[in-house]
Amino acid sequence: MTIIQAIIIAIIEGLTEFLPVSSTGHMILASSLMNINEDAFVKTFEIAIQVGAIMAIIMLYAKRFLKGINIYLKLGTAFIPTAVIGFLAYNLIKSVLFNPIVVAVSLFIGGIVLILIDRHVVSKKSNVDDLENISYKNAFFIGLIQCFSMIPGVSRAAATIVGGVFNGLDKKQATEFSFLLAVPTMLAATGYDLIKTPVTFAKEEYILLAIGLAVAFVTAWLAVKLFLRIVENYGFKHFGFYRIAIGLIFLWVLL
Repeated sequence: MTIIQAIIIAIIEGLTEFLPVSSTGHMILASSLMNINEDAFVKTFEIAIQVGAIMAIIMLYAKRFLKGINIYLKLGTAFIPTAVIGFLAYNLIKSVLFNPIVVAVSLFIGGIVLILIDRHVVSKKSNVDDLENISYKNAFFIGLIQCFSMIPGVSRAAATIVGGVFNGLDKKQATEFSFLLAVPTMLAATGYDLIKTPVTFAKEEYILLAIGLAVAFVTAWLAVKLFLRIVENYGFKHFGFYRIAIGLIFLWVLL
């Protein structure tokens, strides 16, 4: 992996991690198009730079996380299904589903779902005045729907947003809950992945990793700010159109 390739992958990670377009899917497709050899370092790089994106959320929502323990309890409840199913299905997911064809098809189908969901949330009002007041039952079901994002291309953000909309949240709250739930989910998934794929880095690879973390942090920060404005003003449908278009393009290229 070259420095330019590392920066491109990190930009893709930061821009897409919290958008409902699948960061994992985009990185898999980008690596395929750039003919990056998926060796142990590259796989670890793609996992590790997610920490940069996570830090952007922690800093942007620091006040929310410092507000009290209630939000941690709700996020913990939502995280349970992903933790259990992810642990049990890890090997199956990694060995069978991580390929460009699965990603392209998932992007296409997910795009259709987002367009349909957008119609549902246009005038939807929230059942709660604050995310901390979401019920444990609804939080659990949001986490259960998040499990679909284990399929590359589905998108963790898209799954949790859809789950939030169908569990009493309006579009802004569903989006923000998706951001917050990303912290325990991604930290656990990233940590587990790193444990399962140990690798010894060369000096040059440490430099690439540092660059990737920094680029992912900055681009994620900007993407989250922009995403909230787009959702409030235009909803989710444009992300659905994008997913359909990019899915079809990559299917055409791959096939």
